[in-house]
Amino acid sequence: MTDPVRQTFHGFEQIPLREYAERAYLDYSMYVVLDRALPFIGDGLKPVQRRIIYSMSELGLNATAKPKKSARTIGDVIGKFHPHGDSACYEAMVLMAQPFSYRYPLVEGQGNFGSSDDPKSFAAMRYTESRLTPIAEVLLGELAHGTVDWDPNFDGTLEEPSWMPARLPHLLLNGTTGIAVGMATDVPPHNLNEVVSACIRLLDDPDATTADLCEHVLGPDYPTEAEIITPRADLLQMYETGHGSVRTRAIYEREHQNIVVTALPHQASPGKVIEQIATQMRAKKLPWLEDLRDESDHANPTRIVLVPRSNRVDIDQLMGHLFATTDLEKSYRVNFNVIGLDGRPQLKGLKAFLAEWLRFRTDTVTRRLTHRLDKVERRLHLLEGLLVAFLNLDEVIRIIRSEDEPRPVLIKRFDLSQEQADYILDTKLRQLARLEEMKIRGEQDELAKERDRITATLASKAKMKKLVKDELLADAKKFGDARRSPLVVRGAAQALSETDLAPSEPMTVVVSQKGWVRAAKGHDVDAAGLNYREGDELLAATRSRSNQQVAFLDSTGRAYSTVVHSLPSARGNGEPLTGRFSPAAGASFQALASGDNDARFVLASSHGYGFVTRFENLTSRQKAGKAMLSLTPNAKVLQPAPVTDTAQDRVVVATSAGHLLAFPVAELPELDKGKGNKLIDIPKAKLGTERVVAVAVVPEGGNLQVHSGARTMTLSCKDLDGYVGTRATRGGLLPRGWQKVEGLAVE
Repeated sequence: MTDPVRQTFHGFEQIPLREYAERAYLDYSMYVVLDRALPFIGDGLKPVQRRIIYSMSELGLNATAKPKKSARTIGDVIGKFHPHGDSACYEAMVLMAQPFSYRYPLVEGQGNFGSSDDPKSFAAMRYTESRLTPIAEVLLGELAHGTVDWDPNFDGTLEEPSWMPARLPHLLLNGTTGIAVGMATDVPPHNLNEVVSACIRLLDDPDATTADLCEHVLGPDYPTEAEIITPRADLLQMYETGHGSVRTRAIYEREHQNIVVTALPHQASPGKVIEQIATQMRAKKLPWLEDLRDESDHANPTRIVLVPRSNRVDIDQLMGHLFATTDLEKSYRVNFNVIGLDGRPQLKGLKAFLAEWLRFRTDTVTRRLTHRLDKVERRLHLLEGLLVAFLNLDEVIRIIRSEDEPRPVLIKRFDLSQEQADYILDTKLRQLARLEEMKIRGEQDELAKERDRITATLASKAKMKKLVKDELLADAKKFGDARRSPLVVRGAAQALSETDLAPSEPMTVVVSQKGWVRAAKGHDVDAAGLNYREGDELLAATRSRSNQQVAFLDSTGRAYSTVVHSLPSARGNGEPLTGRFSPAAGASFQALASGDNDARFVLASSHGYGFVTRFENLTSRQKAGKAMLSLTPNAKVLQPAPVTDTAQDRVVVATSAGHLLAFPVAELPELDKGKGNKLIDIPKAKLGTERVVAVAVVPEGGNLQVHSGARTMTLSCKDLDGYVGTRATRGGLLPRGWQKVEGLAVE
């Protein structure tokens, strides 16, 4: 019975869309993974890179040849092996030619091949020329020695190598990045000498751990002098698991009063870094910097000059902020996801990676030796027949001259193989005349020794291992260099807050009765003499600094805070505090204070309760503020009084009835929030008419000013002794005429 879903008609197959889409997507995924995005562990190349290098070798563009137009190379690549876009193919070639992208460039470019500032600013391929670099010989040197398999190209007219017979683990040397379907690879570059040293360690000790190998491979080695600041333990974990991250940081030095950045992280654009810093300067988030210059040139590829405002700027703190907020410090993902010898993508740790590559290298050397052994044995076989011809030259010539088919006669007469007979017949007569028995026997002896040597090497694991080691050391001696990226232990960079970045300038914060706030420069400011909106006047003012916070207390006892430098200038009327904060409906602002986090203040209400608290408790990041002072019904918040010395200072409390009480600050509790303790005794009968007008804290040796109308009375410490009492007592009565107290001040 015919399946109603599957049926064939007119040469087409009808299948469900779900099945077709699944099969098509899987085919596409496999193609992207295996033939585009992920490198092969053997030669460390993606197909497009392999085809570019092979095409250049076929064009004779080795390190000593005259370079040819890049368009010629790309034309061969896409016309013969890689039928894709020419721009993508050219970009892949350019990447292999950029010394700031590749640790060991494989292509030498002449012309504009981009810059570290803009790697994609390279000229069109019709303008540039290219050839292979000497280190490309490491990939190509053994290509013709039977070391690789060959596959037909896309149209079956040519053959291309399935891989390159790399003599070094190229994937670790230059690294690579690639995004496939469902997986990606990010292999960082490494130092050639370190990698070779680790390979030899693993050859000598197959049981070596990843930690042992990391004694040789210290970490990635990018084509830049920027520092690698990833901790050693994290690097070891990365090599153990095959994935992790590496953090690099720019190098700077002090030149007179300036800061000069001399090396940037890998793939960090100097132009972008300068723009990031300039953006902060324009936004006034870097007041420590006065100027920024790019002095990079041919002699100094990276030279970014930062000019601090003064020699008092903390350079290390400033650079720490820039490391945290710009590309002066970058983190790179590491993912050793590569196609193994079994043709499958897999995440590999350092030991597994090197062990598999050494297996690849051993197999390659074995194939090379076997190929050479076959050629040596064939040559010995031919020389044996040639020697027979030399010893019987006259007879050979007679047979050739007299016989119509000399080959079978020669084979029968001298017991030759068909290959030997053909070789004799193909030899020119004039060459036979010059042949000498000693030369033939000498070549035979040399080839016989080589055959014995190759046979012994193939039969001995120890000799094979020694050959691989010797070749690795020879390449390391020829192409190895010193590490570029130093490994340095550094702490994590911290971005500075706006408060830390703001300059420390004296400021006076002024709040009006209707809750409008502004900040004036300096401490000698006549707050009452400023212009106010019609119907408004001064409520309170406090001295502060531009990099400090200022706290505001509303009529419900909640506290709000903001940084002083963010307040509007006193040249205008300011802005309403309700625009910055969200107080409860009907609440009004009644007091303010400013200081360092550890500064202490006495908070009090008009009903005579209060406590000491640290300024940090008054600060809040919430627009709705935080509950600070618990108020009894109808009580008001008084202006906080700053405390200088909790052991010596006196709290002075004045009521509207003229009572004044002084007592040690130490008698008040220090709280984070609350109602506090009773400061002065107000009889219950007078609670409706008498209230606390002001609270002040007088230091030892200080004077207290009592304001009553337009008059001011000054009380010295000695004068205050007459009003000293125990907390929560009634205190003393001020002289007649001064009992209508409107405020207190300390001088």
